[in-house]
Amino acid sequence: MRKLRVDGQETPYWPAGPFKIRLPFLHYRFEWPDYFQGLLMCAVDLAAIPLMVELLGMPFEVALAVVMMNGVLYLMHHLLGDPVVPGWITPAIPLLMAYCAAFPEGPERVHALIAFQLMLGLFSIFIGVSGLAHRVVQLIPQAIKSGVIIGAGIAAVISVFKVGGRFDSFPYTISIAVGIAFYVIFSRHFAKLKSTNKIFGAVGKLGIFPIVALAIVVAPIFGEAPWPTIEWGISKPDFTTLWKEYTVFGLGLPPLSMFISAVPTVLAAYIVLFGDVLQSKAILEEADQERPDEKIDYNPDRAHMIFGARNSVMSIIGPDVAMCGPLWAAMHVVIVERFTQGKKTMDSIFGGAGSFRWGTNTGLLLMPIVTLVQPILGIALALTLLIQGYVSVRIGVMEARSQRDLGIAGIVAAVLATRGAAWAFGVGVVLCALVYGKDFFRGEVDKTFVKDQDA
Repeated sequence: MRKLRVDGQETPYWPAGPFKIRLPFLHYRFEWPDYFQGLLMCAVDLAAIPLMVELLGMPFEVALAVVMMNGVLYLMHHLLGDPVVPGWITPAIPLLMAYCAAFPEGPERVHALIAFQLMLGLFSIFIGVSGLAHRVVQLIPQAIKSGVIIGAGIAAVISVFKVGGRFDSFPYTISIAVGIAFYVIFSRHFAKLKSTNKIFGAVGKLGIFPIVALAIVVAPIFGEAPWPTIEWGISKPDFTTLWKEYTVFGLGLPPLSMFISAVPTVLAAYIVLFGDVLQSKAILEEADQERPDEKIDYNPDRAHMIFGARNSVMSIIGPDVAMCGPLWAAMHVVIVERFTQGKKTMDSIFGGAGSFRWGTNTGLLLMPIVTLVQPILGIALALTLLIQGYVSVRIGVMEARSQRDLGIAGIVAAVLATRGAAWAFGVGVVLCALVYGKDFFRGEVDKTFVKDQDA
């Protein structure tokens, strides 16, 4: 029998140190609308497969095994008390791919990925256990932080539009899909339509799934992808080949030099994912005001321990180019929006986030869904990267506090997108030292973003 929540208190849980264990049906109500949405939205999780095929030469079934294991670990968040919809570290994907591509394809490149993801995971766990998250980020000058986030966004866009990139393979479909996606997600006009029309409101709540569904039809019409060949049954991931050829069980541990060389890229990825942590907290704080009947406890240190553990585990059993991030921003916003509509719509935020991720895991098991979206996974990935590029550039610019910060950030971003994280940090440190001198860490604040306010 499910334990009922007293209004104004947290959803019931079993205490376990810093974690709060909650199980479906026992501690939270299962939300079937979010489950069925997750069942379809597993298409976005599957979009990680082309990344692994491209970078590591993985067969489709092996990459599917990685996606499925990552999907299971997504459940850790809500089960252990983190009320979010977790996802990839999307803005850092192009940075990691560029770093790994510097190594020869084969065992050496896989070792580079393992070393990076294990270091990122252990570093995140350390930050979470010690409670040092805010202090670590404060030690990095604002101009460099701004440049890293902007650079990650630019790198995401470059990966789509570079010569021979995904846009060249699907020009018409990507143009149509991205145009509609930007209108649906970012347009003020569509935001007004959502508030006045139930049909548009329903479309808006589905995130990017309607656009992915549209791509399934548009791509074959323009001859950019075949019509899907639907297969029935349960999907068949190849765990055996994964463990023998792409993990430490078959390849052994990476050499120490690879862990050392990965440090700048790890730091860059951490800056990006810390922005997701802050975004998670801000979104949930707004939801907490709308729903005083459920007290929401979001703990950044607990979140660090969970996604740090996910990255550490995946680095050993299935290195993942998409990485294990703290937030899938688009779907988290959709879930929170439903939550704010009242207790009858969604009893608990854990029910919404958890049911959605149970749904994505179910979808990955079903061959009809996997084969339906398989021809357009590259398009789904391009769509995700371009949306993330837009968001990253916007957030990165707002991280800067002055025109000098913006100037430094622009150069750091360009270097990051073209030469990698190590060069970007080096250039950023030199520029901050030259421009700010003794105010290296503090920088300056001007009226760049408050130009219309009185002094």
